Amino acid sequence: MTANLSPVLSNAKVVLRPLELADAGELLKIAQDEDNWKYGNINFSKEESLQAYLSAAIADRDKGTAAVWTIVDPITNKIAGSTRLAEIDFHNSRAQIGWTWINKDVRGTGLNKAMKYEILKYGFETLGLHRIELKADERNLRSRNAILGIGAKFEGILREHMKLHDGFMRSSAYYSILQSEWAEVKAMLEAKLSFI
Repeated sequence: MTANLSPVLSNAKVVLRPLELADAGELLKIAQDEDNWKYGNINFSKEESLQAYLSAAIADRDKGTAAVWTIVDPITNKIAGSTRLAEIDFHNSRAQIGWTWINKDVRGTGLNKAMKYEILKYGFETLGLHRIELKADERNLRSRNAILGIGAKFEGILREHMKLHDGFMRSSAYYSILQSEWAEVKAMLEAKLSFI
């Protein structure tokens, strides 16, 4: 399948535009917050590691396996982070939302929920996916609660399946939303996001 993996997605709360290497300077400031990478396999708080991280993300987009965005807060018009719909597998009709990291100033403002709504809508309605997965470090309760808050179903824990940047073997909590659940999840999110 040939798909547009560089769409601009937006609503009153968030703008997602295709990631560019030119965004690195603003993203580096956000990457200084350890909460954005401590549960991941790469510490991208240094300029070189961030450039490599962003380049790899763009390469995945070029291969047709990821849509990668820079998050912009439309209220301030400032870059607020980055996110992806990645591991896109058109044969099996699935993908994963993740690699999301945002400025601490916009946490708890509804921006994350508005962003996930747009990505889910794009995945199910534009790409025609059957399943969208999300995962979080078992210990990251903030992310796990946010995933449940968008209507994803908990599937279980993959034990010690991923090595973090510091060598720790992370166990990951897996969640998903299916195409058959999307209408109900969409209605729930639209009720919470009163501006939709």
